[in-house]
Amino acid sequence: MLDKKTVLKALERVTDPEINVPITEMQLVDKIEIDNGNVFVEFHVTTPACPPVLAVKLAMDVKDAVKKLEGVKSVKLNVTGHYMTDFINK
Repeated sequence: MLDKKTVLKALERVTDPEINVPITEMQLVDKIEIDNGNVFVEFHVTTPACPPVLAVKLAMDVKDAVKKLEGVKSVKLNVTGHYMTDFINK
């Protein structure tokens, strides 16, 4: 069953590219919403000056991890706390 607990479990395998610690352990996931298979995840990066390439990689890793879950129709992300959030969220 697709629920917040299942999404969080999948995100335990996503690690910060710089320090290799799961984003769930670092408490970077701020919000998870699920509506009929459409998943929204909001998370923040460790620092506003995180290298953009790493912030984008982290966003892609989050999206890929959630997309693999059974019952997921779509994944939408919102990254916060970075000086280039508008670029990353596109």
